[in-house]
Amino acid sequence: MKNILKFLLPILFLLNASNFYSHDLKGAIASDDRTPKNTLRDTYRNPYETLSFFGIESDMTIIELSPGGGWYTEILANYIHYPGTLIAAHFNADSDIGYYRRSRANFEQKISSNPMYGRVEIVDLDSSLGDLESVDAVLTFRNLHNWLGPKMDDIFSNTFAVLKPGGVFGVVEHRAKPGTSMEVMKKSGYVTEKHAIEIAKKHGFELVATSEVNANPKDTADHPKGVWTLPPNLRLKDVDREKYLDIGESDRMTLLFRKPVSSKS
Repeated sequence: MKNILKFLLPILFLLNASNFYSHDLKGAIASDDRTPKNTLRDTYRNPYETLSFFGIESDMTIIELSPGGGWYTEILANYIHYPGTLIAAHFNADSDIGYYRRSRANFEQKISSNPMYGRVEIVDLDSSLGDLESVDAVLTFRNLHNWLGPKMDDIFSNTFAVLKPGGVFGVVEHRAKPGTSMEVMKKSGYVTEKHAIEIAKKHGFELVATSEVNANPKDTADHPKGVWTLPPNLRLKDVDREKYLDIGESDRMTLLFRKPVSSKS
């Protein structure tokens, strides 16, 4: 009997790992499981207000597009519980680009390091993302500038297809001034709201609402090294460091799209 229990207990723990973590969003944000340096960004990224605006619930199946080092993953993994699932669409594991492979490997190591991530799955960003009409919400944070061009069309198209009718697509992105050219957007890392909305509508989404929760009126969006001039990157290092720390993180649009209920993928 002892041998059977010894075998079963680790399995039962993994199957029920989500029961040990917060199903309350505020509790997930306040969790000690978050990386301390990540919590310092809360004042700029407003995770409670942002996820509440997107209507995220703890029993949803959610895709996070391009989660990077897992800033939002730490919160979502702690919050999502059965029957919900968090799917991280990360860089392809076999990418020709070394940075992408390293980023994916580091993320996989992070996910395997804590039972909190027991309901997290990983798929390739350059894939269909999942079965047709299988997820409740898709989220992406500060990634559109990396996808400008055909890649953005591909990702938005796959996002539309994988969402259930009525499913939501939440977008946070560095906000360029109206009229900013594509060339400047690609160089600066800032994207106009107009462009983001146009691409989403092109692929069938309807715009439900916008929010200023992640706005920063101090950010002029015209810095020497683009958005990377500001924290947390501070690309200029000690040059005008206090000036950019005072500005804080970038001005951001927060957009909520929905796949129409009557839509056919």
